[in-house]
Amino acid sequence: METNPFEKEFLEMITAQQRTIYKVCYIYANAPDDLNDLFQEVVLNLWKSFPRYRGDSSLSTWVYRIAMNTCISFLRHSHARPQTIPLTIDVASRLTEEESSAGKLNDLYRLINQLGVQERALILLWLEECSYQEMADILGLSKANVAVKLLRTKEKLKRMSNN
Repeated sequence: METNPFEKEFLEMITAQQRTIYKVCYIYANAPDDLNDLFQEVVLNLWKSFPRYRGDSSLSTWVYRIAMNTCISFLRHSHARPQTIPLTIDVASRLTEEESSAGKLNDLYRLINQLGVQERALILLWLEECSYQEMADILGLSKANVAVKLLRTKEKLKRMSNN
């Protein structure tokens, strides 16, 4: 069965942005099952929103925004979700061995998971080397506000790591 051009374009976008989606989901997941659920939710929301993507921002900015908003919304409503059966796909195995196995990286993620929702987003985008303007576009903040919040978040992480 042949896919139509719209579906093909969407699948190519998902393939190109897959690591970004996994990273955002990994930051917000509290358990391995949540990681799979979050990934599915993000892909579903990207599918629903894809026809309305106008190119006003870069594709990666648009994907980040939808992924983060989906994960944040998922966390807010997770207590109301019924028990789910995990899929056989292991999302964590999709991360490169270097990203998933380094002890320091695991410690960093453990600390990041203790941050607030917006602080997590800021650090993730900073780790992805996004510009302050890209962070502002994704998070809906001013560039100056991003700079202040990011500085405070980095200081908070530093204090947490010294404890």
